[in-house]
Amino acid sequence: MAAPTLDQAPYTLQNLPYGVISTSTSPKPRCAVAIGHHAIDLAKYAKNGNLFDLESGHNFIFQQLFAEPALNTFAALPWPTRRAVREQIQSDLTNGKVPASCLVELKDVKSHLPMRMTGFSDFYTSLEHCQNCSGEMTSPAIAKNWWHAPSVYNSRVSSVLPTPHDIRRPKNVYFSAGVDSQPAYGPTRKLDFELEMGFFVSQPVPYGESMPIGDAREHIFGFVMLNDWSARDHQLFEMRPLGPFHSKGFGTSISNWVVPMEALEPYSCPPNTKQDPAPFEHLSWPGSKDGALDIKLRIKLVRDGKESILGTSNLKYLYWTPYQQLTHHAASGCGMQTGDLIGTGTISGSGTDEKGEKAELGCLYEAERTKTTILPQSSGAYEAGYLEDGDEIIMEGWCDNGNGGVALGFGECRGRITPPK
Repeated sequence: MAAPTLDQAPYTLQNLPYGVISTSTSPKPRCAVAIGHHAIDLAKYAKNGNLFDLESGHNFIFQQLFAEPALNTFAALPWPTRRAVREQIQSDLTNGKVPASCLVELKDVKSHLPMRMTGFSDFYTSLEHCQNCSGEMTSPAIAKNWWHAPSVYNSRVSSVLPTPHDIRRPKNVYFSAGVDSQPAYGPTRKLDFELEMGFFVSQPVPYGESMPIGDAREHIFGFVMLNDWSARDHQLFEMRPLGPFHSKGFGTSISNWVVPMEALEPYSCPPNTKQDPAPFEHLSWPGSKDGALDIKLRIKLVRDGKESILGTSNLKYLYWTPYQQLTHHAASGCGMQTGDLIGTGTISGSGTDEKGEKAELGCLYEAERTKTTILPQSSGAYEAGYLEDGDEIIMEGWCDNGNGGVALGFGECRGRITPPK
């Protein structure tokens, strides 16, 4: 069955994702919920008294925290409180009790980064991605430590960008003709995307403490689509001895609306791959049927005005799940703060198309290594098989309604490549 189109608004009653918006008539960023083709201005909604009963007995006022330019204060509230707010909004929408004065058409809003981030870490946890990429930047065989704990590195908060946003082709040092050849400085010739998801920390984990894996859901506010833009020739130069730096830090695009953990719980499922060897006890999920999330993913390219699908995937394919990732991150006692962004790492699969070609590659580097053609032919100025200036990458995610349709979606994660400066 063909993947559904997401032309219809993916922000259903089952979804109700959170974001931060402003408008030309009210330019101060504030918190909102998306429903259909509209956003609910949550500060106005709270001012109207719709959440008055939930405020009773608490030391916060929803009108004030929703007037903030980031969702952090709300995200840090206990999960039962956030769940109650969501249920109240669902009830009011169902019963026609959301005042028209609280609604803004999405076409009239400017979206901002949803959270105030103090940290961003990105994982490397897809088995298929590791297999497809082996042999140049990494060892031919997957390293032993990869099988025993999720691999991760710290990236940059300063270059996390909302949708849509231009991505300038970066300049840096690269080997001019393969590993250990003469270094040169210039714009990347191998500009790539990486299909990922990201999730934001809700309730913090204090410094010096760890987090039981069974509590992971309570510490995840929600998920977004994430594109970890990568300069592969720059990355090859940087991999020894400390790993990627500029090749990964020049831009990370995310979608604007955070789909809350409460909306995703019904799409819990078993992980796609059994872990062997079995994980350490602190990384072992307490159950066999709900340790992963079934979220379908898609990558699209817009080149010269023509749109094409480059590949699909699914979050459940990850060898190390988001719950294991967060638990591992917190295990050293480093502390996790509300708004910290965690990237899942590239999400690849083993699926093929009707021609037997790999159809679930999460990046162009995998296509190069596996000799798979996924980009349209181009006579551009850079390396064949990689992105050209003017190319636009769109990433989408959705949960299936059981009939091949969309129950809820994440909206677009979108970025366009501009020439080097």
